[in-house]
Amino acid sequence: MKIVKRLLKIVFAIIGLLVLLGIIILWIDSSETNYLEINKNESASNNSYLIKNVNIIPMNQDTVLANKMVYIKEGIIQRIADTIKVNGIQVFDAENKYLTPGLIDMHVHVWDRYELGLYLSNGVTAVRNLWGMPMHLRIKEDVKEDNIFSPSFFTTGPKLTGSEFIGDDNLNLSNPSEAKNKVISYKDRGYDFIKTYYGLDKAIFDAVIEQAKVSEIDIIAHPSQKVPFSYHLHPKIKSIEHAEEIVQQPLQFDLDIPKLQFVIDSISASKHTSYSPTLTVFNNIYQMMMNDDILDSEPLKYMNPLIIMDDSKRQFERWYNAKQEDPSTIERIKKQHDFHMTIVKKLHEAGVPIICGTDAGIGVTLPGISIHKELNFYKEAGLSNYEVLKTATVNASQAHTMMKQLGTIEEGKIANLILVDKNPLEELSSLQNPNFVFVKGRKLNRETLDSFNEKAKNRKNLIATALRYLENLIIEK
Repeated sequence: MKIVKRLLKIVFAIIGLLVLLGIIILWIDSSETNYLEINKNESASNNSYLIKNVNIIPMNQDTVLANKMVYIKEGIIQRIADTIKVNGIQVFDAENKYLTPGLIDMHVHVWDRYELGLYLSNGVTAVRNLWGMPMHLRIKEDVKEDNIFSPSFFTTGPKLTGSEFIGDDNLNLSNPSEAKNKVISYKDRGYDFIKTYYGLDKAIFDAVIEQAKVSEIDIIAHPSQKVPFSYHLHPKIKSIEHAEEIVQQPLQFDLDIPKLQFVIDSISASKHTSYSPTLTVFNNIYQMMMNDDILDSEPLKYMNPLIIMDDSKRQFERWYNAKQEDPSTIERIKKQHDFHMTIVKKLHEAGVPIICGTDAGIGVTLPGISIHKELNFYKEAGLSNYEVLKTATVNASQAHTMMKQLGTIEEGKIANLILVDKNPLEELSSLQNPNFVFVKGRKLNRETLDSFNEKAKNRKNLIATALRYLENLIIEK
């Protein structure tokens, strides 16, 4: 017995040391992102001011409001006019540059706080995180309390899947009662949305929808193959994710335009469903197959190190092996990507609201910068610059009631804005590397935004990320 007691003491001591080590690692990682902290002593003066000499792209109409003034008070747009007089307030000269709503990425996977700076640097002032974990609730709280510079932050709970869709990234549901309890729990804990995923059968899907109605929480659907595609057109489901899911499920990989049109018509008839195509993440399959050195490329230095080591590597190896086994896979993927562009064109022509989403944070899809690639794909698909910009502004803000204060430059809206040199309605590329980004009215200049990029590059937080993921597994499983 004495030996057993001694062994137990040793075990508990080791566990205690490991816990302490984990706390220290997480504390160090947290301190490394303190550059995002808001100085509360300065914040009051930094989010109330007048902007003069600015050309406004309001995004509630296809126009430019030339040479205007904008009064922002405590992060809210109070007035837009030719001349505004407010005594005792800072005046910011926009020097005839162009002011647009901040961009919104409606499909991201956030792994650490460094990525919040990467989004801001690229003009993304709101994100919808679609793989919720406890750490995201902490980010959400810090954003709400104005503790950190961050895009406006919205998040689903964990992905809800069927019982046989195994993986530590999924919350496997086995019966309708369990499904209802999870929806209730996620709403109570502070998650904004429910995300449905693969493998949900009719009974469980019905239970999720029923409880979401009762709990008054929106659903975002990655289509389940266990129910007809039309099942995802329920009014409680506010957006469907991925153009590729149309190819895989209702079309069964048959790239047929008449069959596609039938699906598009059904989505359009629902009148309430937005679609997030996420063309970038699928196109990156093609990019991986075309570039054997992509994992060592300069852009990948901005990805989370745990994702590079695990998900990026696994995806690369999967498609590298696929092209080795069958070289025609490259052309097949390229052809499907081109068909996705047709899907976007058809959705737009049918009046389905397209909302910009990149699936950033997985594979080789970079946080922040990927939104510009996604927008360029929509332009290639035939949308005008104004229509392209709508997908990442007003369309996105209209997908959920809780986002309605974003997406346009109007009186009463939150001052999430970007200032760029040239008119993006003429040159879409001007949205890249904005001169200033405004988050709840607080101004971030290009120098500060560039420093966010440098802080995130080659970050050494693999273990800290793993610990936060372990926390998620312990709490959610």
